[in-house]
Amino acid sequence: MDDSNQIEVPPSFLALFVSPYGQRLTEPVAVVRQRYELCEDLAQMLAEDASARLFKSGGTEREVLDRMRTALSEPGSAVQPMEASWVVTRLAELLGWPLPDPASETTGPR
Repeated sequence: MDDSNQIEVPPSFLALFVSPYGQRLTEPVAVVRQRYELCEDLAQMLAEDASARLFKSGGTEREVLDRMRTALSEPGSAVQPMEASWVVTRLAELLGWPLPDPASETTGPR
């Protein structure tokens, strides 16, 4: 990462943009950092909405997270499917909810 930007991209997000052999990024660092900022902001924004949905639906945290992942993975979404899974995992972390089951994720590493 270049030193001119103080935003540190966590390894979990970097992993989304690493080549299959893990030796280089598949996108320029600036693009990865920009995508991270978008995804982090999205997770922060969705936290209140997810809590409200849980309260209103009477369902489980997992059901709310699954619905969020489905919505974020729709065509035309601002994030790629692999990023959607990361956003949902980050959302669970922010809310203190159990992390999503990786077996239920259809795209991308966590």
